[in-house]
Amino acid sequence: MDSRNKVASTKNVISPIAFEPFPFLTNGHMMTIIPALWVRRLPPVKTPAVDRLFQVKPHVQVLAKCHFAQDAKTRPTLIILHGLEGSSDTPYVLGLTHKALEHGMNVVRLNLRNCGNTLHLTPTLYNAGLSSDLIAVTNELSEMDGLKTIFAAGYSLGGNIVLKAASELGSEGKELFKGICAVSPALDLAACVDSMEKGFNRFYEQRFLYGLKDKIRIKHQMYPSLYDVAKLKGVTTLRGFDDVFTAPDADCKDSAEYYEKASAIRIIEKSEVPILIIAAKDDPIVPFKSFDSPKLKAPNITMLTPEHGGHSGFLGRAPESKGAVRDRFWAENRIIEFCLAQE
Repeated sequence: MDSRNKVASTKNVISPIAFEPFPFLTNGHMMTIIPALWVRRLPPVKTPAVDRLFQVKPHVQVLAKCHFAQDAKTRPTLIILHGLEGSSDTPYVLGLTHKALEHGMNVVRLNLRNCGNTLHLTPTLYNAGLSSDLIAVTNELSEMDGLKTIFAAGYSLGGNIVLKAASELGSEGKELFKGICAVSPALDLAACVDSMEKGFNRFYEQRFLYGLKDKIRIKHQMYPSLYDVAKLKGVTTLRGFDDVFTAPDADCKDSAEYYEKASAIRIIEKSEVPILIIAAKDDPIVPFKSFDSPKLKAPNITMLTPEHGGHSGFLGRAPESKGAVRDRFWAENRIIEFCLAQE
């Protein structure tokens, strides 16, 4: 069965459970903020994490927290990527990790460059277009560890990265990835940045900027010739930060070129890997119009687009069943279902 027919069949086995938001969280901002603060009492995982460094380019390493079973080669593997200014310890990463481990998967919690206290591992910055890092990590897992059934799931900025990787690989993507999942993916970066500059979204923008600027100050101490902290004084928006720091580091002339080159929507029609995209219509950060593109109507792409869910929130009214595996976090449950359906 080819990948496109395989995906068509998965659309029938993804749970028909509609997303019902937690009471009073029908506002996109509330659904974005409250789930991020939700205290999750996850029991200790049965397969502890082992730190591992991956060489993705000369002088550039990324850190992953790897949960491998003793019979790892016989099990599917899920690589999880966080969003902007997140890490391998972000709550949604840990929640999805627990579910995947309970379903017998290996898990790789991948930190993007500089994230998870890894600024010393590279002189470069991270950005939304670094699909090459994910591909390098996945190739190593496949070739050196013998892991052949590999999925990748990404949130927000990480969601754009996993989609971009699958799209760049085209038909070869089916050899590397069994499936791709993206929650609230920032697949049109220019539209996302436009949104961040409006109204209450400035709250999110300033929180992101605080962390990004702090990273530049630390990078300046490590690489004073590469990072001029004096330039931070004029940076008041994400677009400004990308103009001054991200774009040059990504070999782009300005933020506009960076957004164009890094956005997965530009090439997603080239993807042939089974893809699941979960996006809420009330996402305050990623405009839902980003998902109106006819490119997303391809038969290898399954779209779940509830009215509510916020940005990477999706906190449900009630647990789908008892226990930690099937809890209130609707998007995580759909990711596990999707991965299991591809085997």
